[in-house]
Parts: sequence; C-alpha cells; structure tokens
Amino acid sequence: MIIKALIASGAFAVAAAFAPAAPPVGAADIDSVVEEYLRSTGLPGAAVAVTQGDEVVRAAGYGRTPAGEPVTEHTTMAVASVSKSFTALAVMQLAEAGRVDLDEPVRSYLPEFTTSDPRAARITVRQLLDQTSGLSDATYPPFNRPQPDSLRSAVAEMSSAKLAAEPGTRWEYHNPNFQVAARLVEVVAGQPFDDYLQEHVFAPLGMTDSRTIDTASELPPSAHGHLMVLGSAVAVPEPPAFGGGSGGMLSSAHDMSAWLIAQNNGGRGPGGAAIATATTIAATHAPSSEISGDYALGWSVGTTGSGAPIIAHSGDLFTATAYQALLPASGYGIAVMANTGLAYGDAKAIADQLIALLEGTPAPVPNAPFVVADAVLLVLTAGAALLAIRGVLRSRRWATKRSSAVRAAFRLLPLSIPLLVFVFIDRVVSTLYRGRDVAWIQVPYLYPTFMLLLATAAIGSVAVLSARLLRLAQAARAGRSA
Repeated sequence: MIIKALIASGAFAVAAAFAPAAPPVGAADIDSVVEEYLRSTGLPGAAVAVTQGDEVVRAAGYGRTPAGEPVTEHTTMAVASVSKSFTALAVMQLAEAGRVDLDEPVRSYLPEFTTSDPRAARITVRQLLDQTSGLSDATYPPFNRPQPDSLRSAVAEMSSAKLAAEPGTRWEYHNPNFQVAARLVEVVAGQPFDDYLQEHVFAPLGMTDSRTIDTASELPPSAHGHLMVLGSAVAVPEPPAFGGGSGGMLSSAHDMSAWLIAQNNGGRGPGGAAIATATTIAATHAPSSEISGDYALGWSVGTTGSGAPIIAHSGDLFTATAYQALLPASGYGIAVMANTGLAYGDAKAIADQLIALLEGTPAPVPNAPFVVADAVLLVLTAGAALLAIRGVLRSRRWATKRSSAVRAAFRLLPLSIPLLVFVFIDRVVSTLYRGRDVAWIQVPYLYPTFMLLLATAAIGSVAVLSARLLRLAQAARAGRSA
C-alpha cells in the first residue's frame, strides 16, 4: 500500500513538472464563477472552499438556505458521501496507533459484525474502506428495508446480509461498508463516532461547525435542500434514510478548508496540528489493489480535463450534493456543498468550473435547468387528467358497445399498466442506476414532474377502469332483467 502511495506521489510530481502554468486565482475570481453559476442555473445556495498549500484562497457561502437565510462560510450543510473520507481517516488513525490492522478480519475488532454468509468472517478492515468486501446493494439493500437509528443497530441488522462475491474479489460501492467501519471505530476507541471525530479530527483542525449524524431526520434546517421544477427551487425535506459513517457528516466552507489543507499538507491543518502522518494521508489517497480500481480509502483517483492528477470524492443526498477534490500538481484543494439533490449534480458541476479556472482551461458549460422537460411533462400530466375525465364520462357508452366479456377484458387490460409501473418504479430506476438500491419514496426526488405524470396516469387509469367495470356490471344486470 505504501509503495502504491509513493508511486502515486511520484506520478504527481512528474505531472506537476509539466503542468501548464495558470494565472494566479483570487477570491474575486472564485466569487465570479460561483455567482454566475447560481444565476444561470437557479441553484438556491452553495458553500465553497478553495485552498492552496496551507493557505485559504476562499471560503464563502453564496445564495440562501431553504429557510431563506444567507449561506455563509459557517453555514452547516450536508457533505453526504464525502463523509467516507473522514470515516476512513478515523480507521487509519487507529491503524497508525497500532490498535487496528487493516488486513485483519473485521470481526477481530467487531465481534458483533455477523451475517448469514460465512464468507463475511473473512472481510478485512481494508476491504470495508476500499469497497471490496463482497457486500452489495443487490444482496443487502440499504434503503428498501427498515432504517436503523444508530451504528450499533445498523451493524446488528446486517445479520441477514449475504455477500455477492468473495471478499477481495470484486469492487462495489456499498454504503453499509462504511457504517460497519464507523461502528468499528466506536468499539475500538470506546466512544461514540461523533465524539471520536470531534476529539481526533474536528478539534485539532479547528472545525467548529462540523459534526456527524445518523439519520436524515437529524439534518438541521440549514442542511435541508431543494428540488427544481420549471427552473424554480422547491424546498423539501430529505427522504428517510440512515447515513451514519457513510453519509451523515455536516460541515461548512470554513471547516472544509481546514480539512483540505490537512490533506494537501501531510496531515497538518492550518494551525500546524497533525491529525495523521504524511504516510497515512498518502495511503488514503492511493488504491490498495487492482480490484478496487481507482477507489482508494474513502477517495477516488483520476485526472482532470487537462490530464493533471486529481484525488476526489462526491457526495449525493436527494436534496443536497457535495464534492471535494485535491489537485496534487498545483497544491489546490476544492470543496463544494450545494442545496439541490443528486438529480442535478450542482456541487460537482461548480467544482469542475473551479478546476478549469485554477488550471486556466476552458470552463465546462453549466448544468441547464430542466425547464423544457418539466414543461412538457406537466403538459402531458394535464392531458392525462383530461383523458381520464373523458374516459370516466364516456364509460357508459363504452360498456354498451362491448358484446363479449373476453373482448372487454382484453380492452381493459392496458389500463393496469400505468398503475403497475407506478407501484414498481423503484425497481425500474434501480436498473437504470446499475443495480444500486433505490427506495420508492426516493424516486419522486429524482424525477418529480415525471412522477407527477405517472401518478396522474395511474390514478386516471384506475378511475376509468373502475367506471367501465361498473358500467359493464350495470349492463349485465340490465340484460339479465330483460
């Protein structure tokens, strides 16, 4: 692992030597990019941190929260799956202290971690952090089941889980991996996960706005987000979900700037306090094996549009997104939190704009609001409602024309299709998301106007079906009476 980190460091050094020189970037340049993005897309609010080396270039908030408060550098917002890099660091701190061996089975430190699959006994701590444990959304859905309320209960409920692959043989992104890792930290350190992070990460770095929660119901008002309809933001609550260790951290632009500095400065924050050695930090940034691909320990590695190395991780809730990136060639760090959901990808889109600014390359085109698509779907919704009303009003005429029960049944059968699609839409979306688990309640957050159309079509079809069956029954009784 250390060898991989050193190789990666060497590659970054080579990239730095040949990286194109970009003009100096100041706070005003960053403000201009972010403010223009909000103006052109309708994004309600965002928090942004940009650092270089051990200096903060800009840490600021833009726009507003769902409650109408201005977003500032100290506004607490959700970082979603960016939380995984913090959980990975907590485990690595314990490994650095000799209290955890990454290549030992998880059960050596967490005996309560049991599943219905005997292969789980071979899952190592490292395999949790690089997502090669063999656990999968397909065999243990994180959302389509009763949601736990603590890390202890999250691990206990995994007693029914099965593995989709032998540990260490396949990579698959699976949130419960990091929930188990966070619970391991609690047990080994002997304190709640949030207390551990406060003592060993947040306090040393001066991250006074940061904390970690377990469930969506614990999100503060400032961390709530929006859906976009016809280009306008609609404030909505986050759907119920558990995210302790995997996506439950809250932070601010101010705090994330300190975190970025520590990542680019060998584990030392802006005040000089160390949260880990440079070797440990480098190890979290480097993939452990070929099986994990470009996924390291709570981070992913890749290249920017200009070909420079990048170490990053995104975070997606259904009403908010986040993104963090390190650019080793130039020493920059970027963190973005946006209060719209994963359907829009605004946090990464802003980060991509800022990376282009920092590298002096053409900026990508901002996300276009789905105004036309929403308008078309809303028109279709109105059309579906009118067709349903027409079908109900004309049901008597329809019934009098049906001379055969078989033919009538054949004509009625298509009316059940919208209802079936509406009921099982989560499975359709899960297939579109390559097998990732999606709960039914989450689908309207991804496609709000489409779900309105589908709901209207389903209700209308049921209404027409019921009216026609009623008229058929009445016609049959009248025929028997005659």
